[in-house]
Amino acid sequence: MAQAPTTKRTPWSREPVPPIPVVDESNADAASVAYSHYRTGLSNHRTDLSEHRTELSEHRTDLSEHRTTLSDGRTEMSRRRTGMSFQRTRLSADRTLMSVIRTSLSLISFGFTIFQVFQKLREANVLGSSASPRNFGISLVALGIAMLIVGIGYHLNFMLALRKERQAMAKDGYIHAESPFPPSFTLMTAFLLLAFGVVAIVSMVFHVPPFG
Repeated sequence: MAQAPTTKRTPWSREPVPPIPVVDESNADAASVAYSHYRTGLSNHRTDLSEHRTELSEHRTDLSEHRTTLSDGRTEMSRRRTGMSFQRTRLSADRTLMSVIRTSLSLISFGFTIFQVFQKLREANVLGSSASPRNFGISLVALGIAMLIVGIGYHLNFMLALRKERQAMAKDGYIHAESPFPPSFTLMTAFLLLAFGVVAIVSMVFHVPPFG
């Protein structure tokens, strides 16, 4: 962090304004000399004031430069905080998609389990018909797949907009955008689960391998 200016200045002690001289008006030469000395004293006093104003101006310039340095540091910190906020937003979007994955996985696995249990009971002639639980299981799997598709679509739309905004801010110089912004591993997992769910529901409906 920038340090405050350390230049030491000698305090300026203001000299009083020279008093108006008392002259003998009957002696014109002596009065002229006295008034001349008085004007010289006033001129010197004005010079001292001018030098003091110059010193104050230089001091204000130093303070202004110091404030500029501090402002540059704050601007840099703001850029870095903004850049990190993009990373936090990306991770937050990943956590949201993970919640969708957990819910979809629960629906798909629960629906598939119901389907398989009642299917085995019907094959063992324990139940005469398993149409209702079979349809219920298929509905749960379909609901899980639909929820996953919506979650993936929302995540893709949000991440594309976030990347576009990040690139625009980096182009304008608001952030550095030097930190990595890789593709989402959670999104890859969601696609794999979606493929698994589609295979499962196709096997359940058409009684084909690997789950039929």
